[in-house]
Parts: sequence; structure tokens; C-alpha cells
Amino acid sequence: MSFQRYVAIGDSFTEGVGDPDPTRPNGLRGWADRTAEVLGRDAASSGGAFGYANLAIRGRKLPAILDEQLEQAIALAPDLVTIYAGANDILRPKVDLDGIVERYDAALGRLAATDARLVVFTAFDPGGSAIYRPLRGRFALYNELVRTSARAHGATVVDFWTMREYRDWRYWDPDRMHLGPAGHQRMAIEVLDTLGVPHDLEPLPLTDRPPLSRSEQRRENIAWVRGMALPWVHRRLTGRSSGDGLDPKRPTLAPID
Repeated sequence: MSFQRYVAIGDSFTEGVGDPDPTRPNGLRGWADRTAEVLGRDAASSGGAFGYANLAIRGRKLPAILDEQLEQAIALAPDLVTIYAGANDILRPKVDLDGIVERYDAALGRLAATDARLVVFTAFDPGGSAIYRPLRGRFALYNELVRTSARAHGATVVDFWTMREYRDWRYWDPDRMHLGPAGHQRMAIEVLDTLGVPHDLEPLPLTDRPPLSRSEQRRENIAWVRGMALPWVHRRLTGRSSGDGLDPKRPTLAPID
């Protein structure tokens, strides 16, 4: 199947945080851009036009994603929609998973009613992370609810949870919260493979790091807490978001190079 109108909605995962490219809007590329590049070439080879919009904004929780992006996405009349939402909710001290997935389910129903191919994601498995492992049960429950909703609406699932290679931190940004370029490339490959779209994408080489001593690991962890974790917690406590003041990087359907 050749897609001609692709709309991506979500948070930092879909915006492309962790995959910097100063030539692109918001200075980011990301898996959705990488996927759109292949879809654009595929459409062109069939003689069709192609447009891609990315409405995702970093830091958004699921209700805000739906409030701000759902109607805009539907108005663009896509034939392919990808949506990733919920990770920022899961990481909060308290979250009503049943409540947010109930809203998510209603949104998936509206998107499915457009007859667009609908792609949803499970959240990643934090079992390999000492930082996020305590929330593994919460992630697992959320994923089961998402899978159930996806089945009900005929959505395609990209199962991030089962992609064990993401336990390798070389796929991640140094902030330990977002995918790095290799992680975004790997996700683009997974999305295209799941859609059954032929492509020539290859995994990016992973950068090996020299082993660290215990003292070096401790210094690195302290630097991460001060530079990444504490600012994130401070924003949560003060009701601010890293996406405050940002606009979607691709608000309308347009070709992508």
C-alpha cells in the first residue's frame, strides 16, 4: 500500500527529541520524519503526491495530546495516522490508567472512523533500567489496555514493549529519556516493517563506550541527576513542560525531503 497523507501525533517520542538536525523544524528529525521520507519516495515511485504533518509536541500528556492534536489531525484527512501517547502520564507519581485509556480508546475510535490506517505503540519495557524498573507493572498494565483498544478499532500495533534491543543504552540519548539517532532509525525500520512498506533503511552503527570504573559511573549518574532528572522533576512540580511555547514542527501536510 502506498500512503499519500501521513499525520503523526504525540509527544517528544514522535516529535523526534534526541535526534537533532538543525536543518529541520524544531531542530529535530526523529523516527516519524525518517518514516515519512521512505513513504514519500514510495508515493513518488507510484506517481502520487505525498504530504506529511507532525503535530507532536514534547512534554504533552495524553489528555493534552488529544485536546490539541486530534481534531487537527482529523481535519487533515490522512490515510495514515501514527499516535504515541501516555508515557508522560505513566511517569507521574499518580495516574488513573483506566481513565486516560478510556479517553484514548474514544480517540482511536474517531481516528479509525476516518478509514485511515491507524498505528499505535505500546510503551517500552523499563525492566532493563534501574531508574524506571519500579514502574514496570504500570507500563505493562497500560500496554494491555492499549492492545485491547487497538484490537477493538482495527489499529496496527508497533510493540515497543517487546523490542529488547532498546535495553542497550546506545540506542538512547544521554538524557536517558529519549531515543538517540540510532534508536529513532531502529523505530522507523520497525514502523515500516509493521506496515509492510519496502525500504532500504539499515540500522545505524552503535557507538561503543569504554567501560567505566565505579567512581566514574557514580560521577556520571550524579551529573545526570543534576542536569536531567532534577530539571524534569522541577518542571513537573511547577506545572511547566519542556514543550511550553512550542508549536508543532509540521502543522500542515507538506512534502519532505
